[in-house]
Amino acid sequence: MVRTRIDKDRLSDLVVYADESGDHGMVSIDKNYPVFALVFFIMHREDYLNQLNPDFQRLKFSYWGHDQVVLHEREIRKKLGPFSILSDPQVEAEFMRDLTDVIDRTQMELCVSAINKEKLLKKYPTPWNPYEISLHFCMERLLTCLRGHGQEGKRVFVVFESRGKNEDNDLELAFRRIAANQNSWGWRSTDFSEFDFEPVFAKKDANAAGLQMADLIARPCGLHVLRPSGTNRAWDTVRSKIGSRWKNFP
Repeated sequence: MVRTRIDKDRLSDLVVYADESGDHGMVSIDKNYPVFALVFFIMHREDYLNQLNPDFQRLKFSYWGHDQVVLHEREIRKKLGPFSILSDPQVEAEFMRDLTDVIDRTQMELCVSAINKEKLLKKYPTPWNPYEISLHFCMERLLTCLRGHGQEGKRVFVVFESRGKNEDNDLELAFRRIAANQNSWGWRSTDFSEFDFEPVFAKKDANAAGLQMADLIARPCGLHVLRPSGTNRAWDTVRSKIGSRWKNFP
């Protein structure tokens, strides 16, 4: 259905951005990182506009002199592209401290699903696609969050990073099936019809703060599942923002 006009009163007060860490494929599993993690980053729209966006811009201007750098966990970790400045240990320490401060003070809520694919394969010989499992869990936890903020009847956009035409089409189909209560898998019955969900796909270079935040958070969650007793300072920063909406499966 083509919508020609947006009813502003029905728009959710919350913004939702999603990103993942790891490969959801089950044929060839990376022994070093056999994990798939999906994060829904949720924030009040006004806080997003007035707090997170300015914080990210200040951080970027202070290190690069402009705000067109996209904060991407993999490039930061490997010191690629503009993050080659982190090859200087002092700069890296200062940057990670400043980035951690931004994450720590961001008034966010997180819905997270993390799957150890090796364990999943041992438990279920022909498991569902880890992305679909994670998407369903995160959508269920998003419902709890939306209800807690009194968003019933609102139109909720979930912004995903685009991964290519075919991948985006598959994800949109799975998303709409869940939102239409068609994705019944016998685990529990959840009614999504009280909200008007709509997926949005954005490219990485769109420079959306919410997508960057979801990307920065996803891998620490995956590492926590892989090595729960290991040192993980990023996990220590975000764990309090997840609470009961964390799902480690299976």
